[in-house]
Amino acid sequence: MKYINEYRDGVLAKKIAANIAAEVDTQRNYHLMEFCGGHTHAISRYGIVDLLPANVRMIHGPGCPVCVLPVGRIENALQLTKIPGLILCCYGDLLRIPTVRGNSLLKEKACGADVRIVYSTMDVLKIAQQNPDKPVVFFAIGFETTTPPTAVAIKQAKTIGLSNFTVFCNHVLTPSAISHILQSPEVRQLGLVSIDGFIGPAHVSTIIGSRPYEYFAEEFQKPVVIAGFEPLDVMQAILMLVRQLNQGRAEVENEFSRAVTCEGNLKAQLLVAEIFELRRTFEWRGLGLVPYSALRIKSDYADFDAELRFQIPTLSIPDNKACACGAILRGVKRPQDCEIFGTVCTPDNPIGSCMVSSEGACAAHYSYGRFRETA
Repeated sequence: MKYINEYRDGVLAKKIAANIAAEVDTQRNYHLMEFCGGHTHAISRYGIVDLLPANVRMIHGPGCPVCVLPVGRIENALQLTKIPGLILCCYGDLLRIPTVRGNSLLKEKACGADVRIVYSTMDVLKIAQQNPDKPVVFFAIGFETTTPPTAVAIKQAKTIGLSNFTVFCNHVLTPSAISHILQSPEVRQLGLVSIDGFIGPAHVSTIIGSRPYEYFAEEFQKPVVIAGFEPLDVMQAILMLVRQLNQGRAEVENEFSRAVTCEGNLKAQLLVAEIFELRRTFEWRGLGLVPYSALRIKSDYADFDAELRFQIPTLSIPDNKACACGAILRGVKRPQDCEIFGTVCTPDNPIGSCMVSSEGACAAHYSYGRFRETA
């Protein structure tokens, strides 16, 4: 396939790996965090770790929206399914996230709740139009990538007067999470991990651009390289980070220049600013309460806010004690460090959210990494 296979060329991968090996300083270690789950999946799927020198360590970050969603928000969604006649719409990965008691939206659906998988926000609007006598709630989740489609749906619902449609908003912001990882004393108390640089997310950056990451480079002296999701993208980003660290630089560089600009998608940004505003604080799994890290619906569009219409309470529920997802999302632990990884907790029977999503660190390691370790 044009422009896909070119970024999976094994010969080029070996050349980049040779360049990395030639340029690393054998007297130091390199701790690089890939924030996005798409990068985590690529690193595991294509065996990138095997091509890196031993002193270059990749650290999995919290970059999967399903993984960082706290249990309390899942409980909120389960409560919504108990409302007579209500139709809850969501993306597929959300169905399997378990609560502490082992319940999930998938199990509620099996028991008769009207929970429907959708592939776009337009699907939800269509369902709401087809069921005018029933409340339809869209369980919205995601980073900056999926926020604009939610904004489009809310604006269109207002335009056509779709009064039975509301959104349970769980959209969160990438830069706030990175900042929290680097400077929050609460997170540092939960476990310390050395981070020398970041591989910046791809799809998120197509929306927000590269400029927001300049703060981390300047304030914390941590280089950031925005990279695409193909294996050669990731390896080139690692090489660029190694070069910055060797030269004592801390800058924002854009490897994914074929899709990401400095300014990002201004039209999408304006639309999001029209519909949403910042929350003062929001809970992230593994990071706790992160200030100004999530969005809520503005008062001008309050009629489409499910939290207001259904008086959804704020619930803070601790994770399953046996699950190490919180530490894995902070980069403090690896999936194989969790006592229940691959035994009690598997993709068929996930105990934690990191095993639910295909982009979660545990799911990626279960699918690819564990075979490498066995070998």
